[in-house]
Amino acid sequence: MSASESARDALAIAGYRIRDGAAALVERTRSGNLGVLPVVLGLAVIWTIFQILNPVFLSSTNLVNLTLQSAAIGTITLGVVIVLLVGEIDLSVGSVSGLASAVLAVSLVQSRWPLILAVVAGVLAGTAAGLLYGFLYTRFGIPSFVITLAGLLGILGVQLWVLGESGSINLPFDSWLVVFAQQMFLPAWASYVVIVLAVAANAVAHLRTARRRERANLTYQSTRAIVLRALALLGGLGVAAWYLNLSRGVGLSFLFFVGLVVIADFALTRTRWGRAVYAVGGSVEAARRAGIRVDRIYVSAFVLCSTLAATGGILAAARLAAVNQSSGAADTNLNAIAAAVIGGASLFGGRGTAWAALLGILVIQSISSGLTLLNLDSSVRFIVTGAVLVLAVIIDSTSRKSRAAHGRN
Repeated sequence: MSASESARDALAIAGYRIRDGAAALVERTRSGNLGVLPVVLGLAVIWTIFQILNPVFLSSTNLVNLTLQSAAIGTITLGVVIVLLVGEIDLSVGSVSGLASAVLAVSLVQSRWPLILAVVAGVLAGTAAGLLYGFLYTRFGIPSFVITLAGLLGILGVQLWVLGESGSINLPFDSWLVVFAQQMFLPAWASYVVIVLAVAANAVAHLRTARRRERANLTYQSTRAIVLRALALLGGLGVAAWYLNLSRGVGLSFLFFVGLVVIADFALTRTRWGRAVYAVGGSVEAARRAGIRVDRIYVSAFVLCSTLAATGGILAAARLAAVNQSSGAADTNLNAIAAAVIGGASLFGGRGTAWAALLGILVIQSISSGLTLLNLDSSVRFIVTGAVLVLAVIIDSTSRKSRAAHGRN
């Protein structure tokens, strides 16, 4: 066979693969399985528009600030994603985060507790709220909307009581927690090492999954596809780290948030508990008949949501080095819930991933950062965020209907 014929064959094979890939994409779109595609495309559009309007937007300095701003609300959003997966909602995550920050400040500054004990006390305050929600929901059947709305008001009152007459407490700037949230960054070489290890672990996990599926005579990804995907991921993350390292680098608080996302993703996709969460969100009755302890899953979801909200509140307090009566208030609730839905978590339950928290909060913070750079009023930010949220819900609802129609066919 001549070189020209070999080249023609290679081009033909590549063409077939592109055609098959395009056909598969069209089929997934028709069936409503869009995955993260709408979020990624939306984020690309948002970044392009703001970069055109203000060239500073995609500077490494601004992107570093954006990641740091995403850590606290992103952690709260992760908890919202988990509770949405079981088909419920938590409207009190902002108040819980504010209470946790108040407990931290009073314990650390006024009561002179060691930092670790003050942090644990703040987190446990959130855990207690989640346990209460879970008990009320499973014992009395009160809708989560009502329980958490009452919690929003009640916990806000507790926060004000904990802060006392002063209403505002400054955290020591030399505290390790404040330094962690504001000034700690990975060295450039360490960021590349973390990326290599993360990509390698991801590839190994996919290879093991492929081997298990092959032994069970199920469809599986080829080794070549997994390797190519890993190389693409390695390249993308490497470029992102390099660009952030042109400024201050990768913040440890943002890395902490991403680590929580990875842990949550593993728990949701690789454990019996995670499969039960999706089962309950998909159909409570079917999950119950399958032997799943539905009440325990609901309680665990509420507990994790409130615990992560408390953790996010502590990160927010450390970022600002202060706690006051407005901590956790304003648009914290709205941004966390909006980010979860925009990131791909379904309001109807049973669909979404932990990565929805990361993608969603990047969209929310990108809008906020871009409009701030344009010196536009905060009212515009609320309007734009609301429009994006409605669009995300429309996409979710349309995808759900498409999946239902595709299933009937």
